[in-house]
Amino acid sequence: MSASAPTVLSALRSPRLLTREVLAGLVVALALIPEAIAFSIIAGVDPRVGLFSSFVMAVSIAFLGGRPAMISAATGAVALVIAPVMRDHGLDYLIATVILAGVLQVVLGLLGVAKLMRFIPRSVMVGFVNSLAILIFTAQLPELIGVPWLVYPLVAIGVLIMVGLPMLTKAVPAPLVTIVLLTVAVVAMGINVPTVGDKGDLPDSLPTLFLPNVPLTWETVAIIGPFALAMALVGLMESLMTAKLVDDVTDTGSGKTREALGQGTANVLSGFFGGMGGCAMIGQTMINVKASGARTRISTFLAGVFLILLVVVFGDFVAIIPMAALVAVMIMVSVATFDWHSVQLKTLKRMPVGETLLMVLTTAVVVITHNLAIGVVVGVIAAMVLFARKVAHFARVERSVTDDAAHYRVSGELFFASSNDLTTQFDYADDPAEVTIDLSRAHIWDASTVAALDAITTKYERHGKVATITGLNEASARIHTRLAGTTPEP
Repeated sequence: MSASAPTVLSALRSPRLLTREVLAGLVVALALIPEAIAFSIIAGVDPRVGLFSSFVMAVSIAFLGGRPAMISAATGAVALVIAPVMRDHGLDYLIATVILAGVLQVVLGLLGVAKLMRFIPRSVMVGFVNSLAILIFTAQLPELIGVPWLVYPLVAIGVLIMVGLPMLTKAVPAPLVTIVLLTVAVVAMGINVPTVGDKGDLPDSLPTLFLPNVPLTWETVAIIGPFALAMALVGLMESLMTAKLVDDVTDTGSGKTREALGQGTANVLSGFFGGMGGCAMIGQTMINVKASGARTRISTFLAGVFLILLVVVFGDFVAIIPMAALVAVMIMVSVATFDWHSVQLKTLKRMPVGETLLMVLTTAVVVITHNLAIGVVVGVIAAMVLFARKVAHFARVERSVTDDAAHYRVSGELFFASSNDLTTQFDYADDPAEVTIDLSRAHIWDASTVAALDAITTKYERHGKVATITGLNEASARIHTRLAGTTPEP
């Protein structure tokens, strides 16, 4: 982190900085409440599960995370991944999944997986974000089917408030204003529509230790393992991408490995306190860092503290919030999450076709499978294939012949893709008895290339000719010396 970045100690010593951090934490807490409840509903659990998770995640990541001022809480990405566990096996298995996911994140953090994030192409990241937005939107559809007709105008009014209010003021979060106004309208006019209270009881006390009642067997691991791994990967990807975004906004650095370890530990703690787990939240983090100007861990810690106080003290009010308000909030969250720039016509015209296809493929796979991790993995593999095909054409072979010798100059990066057809570019039958293969403008990367070169020299020997390889750089010579004659012919 840069020397100019405020620290917790400097904020505590400065009334101005401390006030900024406190107000930022309060604003974020207010913005977290509706989303935590909405994400709970997506996951199929009581609102208290998401609220407890957001409280524990925010407070613990304030101490454990590698990115100061970043907000972690219950998220739609995690809710979508673990929802099938709740639906098919119940709350105990869901909590066990969250705990196992946290352990896996710690293991992945220790293995240095955070450093691999730089290998995820931007097109795959854009597809990841767009698919998340689509899934959040489609998750609202059940709340709009088979409900009283008044739900629809309430949702429309909520969307209009969140679109128009930021044009007038950003002092108060638009989602909070939407929820308050729609709740007041529903209560004042006695409108009978589904409310948050219909979804389950809200907490009236602090979370307590929760030990999931599941058998400690391999069968349990087989049930929750795939979902835990998916949650671990999705949570790390979203958290590390958000951390990179905050790095850019604040012009400071962060500890990506520490962030991975912190996310894992926070999820384990969330599970043991009855929470659904989570990861970094892009929207709330931007409220904290960009809109409120927070820069230290104080704002993150206070966001969690204010959240649980608001819920416990004002739980009766939260219970009468109409579901239409939350649906409106989530619709706007999905709209704000989607990268609209990526689908603009002028952007599509400028982008290479391969990059666009990667984005579309990642988005399509996630939407079809409802699994963000699978989509990202497929996108990365597709990117690797496209890159290999592109680089494969970089290898060139130029031939020149004198009366008594043939000279071949090979240029480019030689690896399994580019060296695959290398053997077909030599004229074994018509070349003179002496053949020189100049690799001074090439680089050998793998055993496939060495096998191809062995095959070339062997073919010349069969024709009674001698092929000599020259011009190897130090690294290429080292791998060629080590592997020449030991690899099977292609």
